[in-house]
Amino acid sequence: YQRRVHGTLSECLFFFVAFSFPFMASATEYHKVAAHEAHKGQFDKCLLLYFSPLDGVKLKLIKEKYECDVYTLTVDLGQNDDMGNFKKHALEMGAKDAFVVDAKDEFAEVLLSEAIKANADYQGGYTLSCPLGAVMVAKIAVRTAAEIGTTVIAHGCTGKGNDQVRIEGYVTTLNPGIKLLAPVREWNLGREDELELAKKHGVTLSTKEATYSSYENMWGRTVEGGPLENPAEIVSTEEVLSWCVPIKRAPAQREDVSIEFHLGIPVKVNGVAKKLSEIIKELNVIGGRNGVGVFHLWEDRIVGLKTKGVYENPGASILIAAHQRLERLVSTREENELKTFFDTKWAYLTYASKWYDPVMYHIHAFTNSQNKKVTGTVNVQLHKGNIQIGSLKSVNSLFNENLATFNKSAMFNQNASAGFIEIYNLAQKTAYNVFNYEAELGMN
Repeated sequence: YQRRVHGTLSECLFFFVAFSFPFMASATEYHKVAAHEAHKGQFDKCLLLYFSPLDGVKLKLIKEKYECDVYTLTVDLGQNDDMGNFKKHALEMGAKDAFVVDAKDEFAEVLLSEAIKANADYQGGYTLSCPLGAVMVAKIAVRTAAEIGTTVIAHGCTGKGNDQVRIEGYVTTLNPGIKLLAPVREWNLGREDELELAKKHGVTLSTKEATYSSYENMWGRTVEGGPLENPAEIVSTEEVLSWCVPIKRAPAQREDVSIEFHLGIPVKVNGVAKKLSEIIKELNVIGGRNGVGVFHLWEDRIVGLKTKGVYENPGASILIAAHQRLERLVSTREENELKTFFDTKWAYLTYASKWYDPVMYHIHAFTNSQNKKVTGTVNVQLHKGNIQIGSLKSVNSLFNENLATFNKSAMFNQNASAGFIEIYNLAQKTAYNVFNYEAELGMN
């Protein structure tokens, strides 16, 4: 190809597209172009990630199209599901074997601890339950694939979503020798196609499952699809919520919660020491009954789409609000300013499937260093969808009553204030009188 092309840049681009990306000629025909995609005849068994009844449809398709044995993997990340039902359903749908792995504590202690210290928030309230879950699922999938002796992992993600990027990216990062199958993407299945196949294969879905696409783990629940897709449409919150009560049904009485942190990690709720996974689950219940942690988000996906989703993350929202205020109490102005930048960058990298990028290790080093002094107790007040911080206590608090009080204080030398102002304002005053931007812009 390179020897034949001697024309203009446009000619080069034409040949490049024509020979390298033939799938662009057809919007419906799928061609495998990535090195990590599995091909029929190269394997006799695969591991399918199994998280909903619709994954039974993918199991059937893979067995039929690829003529291989299918094993399934369900990872328990604290979602409100009966894990035994996944195993039973997968076996009924024809799985060779079905594995259920309890990863709740590992998920909380390894990943969610970092999310709390980084004040996880993507674009206004999303605490990144799905992106963090993908890290854990990929890790366990690679581990399980090795145990059953297969180098092929399958998932049910669509070709428009973020999770295909996360699962395939993380799996091939952890083990470059693994190949991937993506049946929904390969056969261009829309939501209607999946529901039709589900009916054909006897897969029963609730009305909510048939209408919306949802995902959950202990850190949060996401709902997308159906009427939610159009940002111009008003959708009843009650129709999509599962964890949180609508604000109008939340108690009239405020509920207070005490959370104790040690080195940035919550260790007690209302004075009782518990594992992090148990703390998160308890706060999901407490927050849910008060209607807190519900966000309607128009988010920017990795693949460039603008989409709407509803997020329920009551426990995560409570913990992050409490941690963030305590962290600010024990940190300087400069630390808080820099931490805000790193927190935002952490959230965007986590969302964008960059957990194993070297920059994340550097960010975690900074975050863990700053959190060495985030120890103390926070009183959180919950009332009809609102989270307020009532009080903060820490041995590392930078609040000094003798200095900060508005009453007379001998510790703060007000004689120094005028000199400070003169020096502090010097650069601004000098620049303004050298070049008057106000006159240039025609503003006051």
